[in-house]
Amino acid sequence: MDTQSRDYLSSLGINLSKTGAKARCSAKDYLTLMNNLEIRFSEEKFPVHSYPELSLKAWQQPSKKSSEEATSPDKRDGWKPLILERIEQLCRSNESAVFTREQFHTEYLEELSSLFPDNNTPDMTIDRQMQILRDESIIGFLKRGQYEWYGYEDIVDDLSSVNESAEYLEPYNVTNIINDGCFLAEETVTHLLQRLRDKKNLILQGSPGTGKTWLAKRLAYALINEKKESNLCAVQFHPNLSYEDFVRGWRPSGDGKLTLCDGPFLEAVELARENPNQKYVVVIEEINRGNPAQIFGEMLTLLEADKRTPSEGLALSYKKNNNERVYIPENLYVIGTMNIADRSLALVDLALRRRFAFFTLETTLDDTWMNWVSTANQIPIPFLLTVKQRIDHLNNLIETDQRLGKQFKVGHSYVTPSFSSEISDPVSWFFDVVNTEIYPLLEEYWFDSIETAENARLALLEGL
Repeated sequence: MDTQSRDYLSSLGINLSKTGAKARCSAKDYLTLMNNLEIRFSEEKFPVHSYPELSLKAWQQPSKKSSEEATSPDKRDGWKPLILERIEQLCRSNESAVFTREQFHTEYLEELSSLFPDNNTPDMTIDRQMQILRDESIIGFLKRGQYEWYGYEDIVDDLSSVNESAEYLEPYNVTNIINDGCFLAEETVTHLLQRLRDKKNLILQGSPGTGKTWLAKRLAYALINEKKESNLCAVQFHPNLSYEDFVRGWRPSGDGKLTLCDGPFLEAVELARENPNQKYVVVIEEINRGNPAQIFGEMLTLLEADKRTPSEGLALSYKKNNNERVYIPENLYVIGTMNIADRSLALVDLALRRRFAFFTLETTLDDTWMNWVSTANQIPIPFLLTVKQRIDHLNNLIETDQRLGKQFKVGHSYVTPSFSSEISDPVSWFFDVVNTEIYPLLEEYWFDSIETAENARLALLEGL
């Protein structure tokens, strides 16, 4: 791509990556840019809607070179990159390094003539540029009217390396979530996924051990349509987390100076903006453990589903330049988790609530849970039925306690072993879970009545 077009795209906030050898643009970089531009061309507010229009608009922009210098047959700095770019396009189309003068003129003479209307001899200018490219060992003359582009081998190598390194990921959907051990009805999971698509932001709330983080990540995979870790960013809020940590702030650099650095959220925003044909998800664990309104800052406004356009962009507290405006693209989604039993956490800001859809996860110890655990961990159904009855009794005790309530129930995750963990002695397994996981939680609940916690522990284990 020529410098003028790159500069114009850069002014629109679209930059061409250079991950190839010798800091050049690789085939993957060009393919990614082309995919992104195809999507942006379809946007009504985007200033151009095709490649010819893009080239024309770019060359109509003010340049350091005068129009006469750019279009004169003797001052051809503007011609050379355009011709080289079209040589690459033609060789890609031919799937060969070899092309002819006739092919090039048929494909591009009219287009180049329209870009340089003051040039009365565009065909001669093209031929002259081919001679210059040959002198610079960029192309070679094979015979009259036939050329070879020496850069084609690099393109083939780049494409081969991309294909070799590309990891095939199987599609991931609602059925996979259910098979992985989700005990919600398939219709419920489908509805949750649709709410995430529509609202863009979702919070899963519930008591301890109800699988909030587990489900959040799998909803993200289903939205992305594959278990693609590079499209998922997981962070955890805590009381000391700040806007400068999460969005953008000044941080020390290796040379003793302060550098303006983007946090994980703004990095995800940039990734999503650069790849609009892919979906990205930020999973925020314990979203109410910090101060969400303070941590998000201006991003709180931009989270709204109807503000996911460049026209809604806002200036950040820490700007990289005076013209910078940031917006959250529509292909970035946020899933938060919230423990509603933690009394040390502040209530969620109403402004944040308005921007998220909420779903409460309950303790689920039904037939689906029993069948899954029995199959995955070889635990007999009769024993699991006993576990269910005792956990249900404990949760009833917790729910009816005026000091606690239903938000303090013990979740099913406590009594759901990891997949394929064979439990050879179910009784010993349950004793360990009760004594090292559930009982310490009960001691926190009834810190002023340890006897109540001890009686609840004994009731769970009695007679096993």
